[in-house]
Amino acid sequence: MHAVIQFTQSPIAIPEAHTVSREIGAIVEFHGIVRELEQGHPLAGLHYEAYEPMAVLQLERIFQQLHTQSPVAEVTFLHRLGWVPVGHASLYLRVRSSHRAEAFAFCSAAIEAMKRDVPIWKLQRPLPPDAC
Repeated sequence: MHAVIQFTQSPIAIPEAHTVSREIGAIVEFHGIVRELEQGHPLAGLHYEAYEPMAVLQLERIFQQLHTQSPVAEVTFLHRLGWVPVGHASLYLRVRSSHRAEAFAFCSAAIEAMKRDVPIWKLQRPLPPDAC
């Protein structure tokens, strides 16, 4: 399995998907978009922080562990740090696999494990009451 893990302060630029194998039968993509409401409160956006060295190690560990259960060929993980306005992507995950079942399972499990185990934090910045 080939994995790319990147953190960026810039808007997420989705890398081109080059098929290197004729055995890739599924590509699953997930875009995590900042919503306008968080727990019922209107937001202008979210601020993301990460302890990058540990986050990369944890993501590599998670991806290797998931690969034993749902073998995939490639994982591309991009996470935006800093201010992310409403409507913009904070996370992009692409999983390439021979079969769709493994790609979907890997993608879903990777996001759940990231939220639970990876040192990435989002800070809410609510809109002032008069801005609603």
